[in-house]
Amino acid sequence: MEPREYKEKETRRMVDLDPAGLISRKAPDQAKRQFMNYAFFKLEPEFRRLPREEIEAAKEEFAQVCQAWASRGQGFILRTYSLVGLRADADFMLWRISFDVQDFQAMQRELNHTRLAGYLRQPYSFLSMQKRSIYVDRFNPEGEGVQLLPGQGKYLFVYPFVKTRSWYDLSPQARQGMMDEHIYVSAPFTGVTLNTSYSYGIDDQEFVVAFDSNYPQEFVDLVHRLRFTEASQYTLRDTPMFTCAQKGIREILEDLA
Repeated sequence: MEPREYKEKETRRMVDLDPAGLISRKAPDQAKRQFMNYAFFKLEPEFRRLPREEIEAAKEEFAQVCQAWASRGQGFILRTYSLVGLRADADFMLWRISFDVQDFQAMQRELNHTRLAGYLRQPYSFLSMQKRSIYVDRFNPEGEGVQLLPGQGKYLFVYPFVKTRSWYDLSPQARQGMMDEHIYVSAPFTGVTLNTSYSYGIDDQEFVVAFDSNYPQEFVDLVHRLRFTEASQYTLRDTPMFTCAQKGIREILEDLA
């Protein structure tokens, strides 16, 4: 075989299988996918010193914007959560889901025009996207995560997640074996629903992990058990972690002031 012919053959072989273990040589995926935005807000204490009438008017204005977006439809989903008393650096979280990332900007623009926004900081905001998991096909041939319909659990446990670079040096078979263990260990915890979304190239983290549940005790036991799996050795970062209690926006605002 001539050197040039050998080189071309090797090049073709390399692109037939990408490093994730998926068959490539297909057109890039340009289909619409859901974007996720986990937007955390912190209220400045100065707001609570305003006259009560001003406080109530500002809360109502903010609530009306949120409720208008919650009922908007067109593929837009809004879930609201309180962190008052649960975490010092964030008071509430808006979980926004849309097929158009500019919807997040449009909603935030309307919120920014409210008086309450002048007393809010945004210490964290995570952007991610839904895509099919490459590890669950043997358990669910239909795949998972193509479109998210968020649950109605009392709690949502959220954190950004980053793998070590050595994880990506492993063979697809080694990674799949570790994830098989991960899935097997998680199986008994039926009261916890996992929503994993992907941030490669669009935010600092690689994933945003969100667990929906009515049972914090079950979630604590699940995370503890996962620490003993082999895949956990390849976690670079999985903090900060947020415990978010699902509430309506008006109840959240009552928690604030």
